[in-house]
Formats: sequence, C-alpha cells, structure tokens
Amino acid sequence: MADTSDTRTPAQIKADIERRRALLAETLEEIGVRMHPKTVVDDAKARARGQVDQTLGRAYVSVNRTLTGVRGRFVDEEGSPRIERILPVALVAVGVVGLLMVGGTRGPGGSGRSRGGRCRRRR
Repeated sequence: MADTSDTRTPAQIKADIERRRALLAETLEEIGVRMHPKTVVDDAKARARGQVDQTLGRAYVSVNRTLTGVRGRFVDEEGSPRIERILPVALVAVGVVGLLMVGGTRGPGGSGRSRGGRCRRRR
C-alpha cells in the first residue's frame, strides 16, 4: 500500500506546486531556446567551424613536418643548399615541363578526329 500520510499543510503543498511549476516553466523555456531553428543552425555552424579548424590544424602540422623533412634533404645543418641533391631534381623538373610543352603543341586540327571521336567524311 502507498503511504498516504502527508504531514504538509495546504500552504506548503501549494508552495511546492508553485515551485515545481516554476521549475517546469524554466525547463520548457530552455528546451524552446535549444530547439529554436536559429539556435540549432548556430550550433551546427559552431561544430562545423570547430571541425574545420581541427582539420586545418592537423593539415598544417602535417605539411610543416613534410616541408621540414624535404628541407633537411636539400639544405645542410648550416642552411647552405646541397647542390648535389638540388641539381638532379631541377633537371627532372625542367625535363617534365619541356615534355609537357612539346606534347601540348598540336596543330589546329589535332588528330583529325571530331569531338565525338569519329572521323567525318565530306561528300
């Protein structure tokens, strides 16, 4: 059986009900603010910004680490360039650029094919 012996006075019960109503109204107001579309959008934006900042930070650290490693290969401890390592890389880069330039100089007709990939016949 339930305990029905409530020793509170009607005034105490009324005050308790009023206090609980105020707490409930406060909770509902907070839920309303949290669920407002503008609040939801602002929270999503803040989370996205945080993720982007975190990703950019990781990318920066990774790039910085890679560049430091590459720099260590082409520059000695005193900061002087290591010509014996720079020269072969520079020659390869010039060769690749030269091949790209030569390969990209076709005449106005290209390969003689139309854009569809088939040869056109003139009648």
